[in-house]
Amino acid sequence: MNAAHEDLLRRRERLMLRSAMLRQDWAQQVQGLRKPLGLADKAREATQWLVRHPEWPIGVALLVVLLRPGRALRWASYGLQGYAVYRRVQHVLARPPTRVP
Repeated sequence: MNAAHEDLLRRRERLMLRSAMLRQDWAQQVQGLRKPLGLADKAREATQWLVRHPEWPIGVALLVVLLRPGRALRWASYGLQGYAVYRRVQHVLARPPTRVP
């Protein structure tokens, strides 16, 4: 029984060393993702701030409409065209696939 216990202790020690090595390797590999993930976090925080404070984007939109109505109409037209394309794509994707004979 004592030999089996020592075997388990040695195995446990090897596994703990392997885990430490794997954690260290993973930490080095993740370094390349720090900047992109940091930018994603900042974008998410900015989006959440805008959702909590809708008066700012609405105010900016109103200011653009008042100062540059032609530009605002042009961008509204682009937005409506983009939405129409989105709706068409959604409609096409919602149809079941057709069988080819």
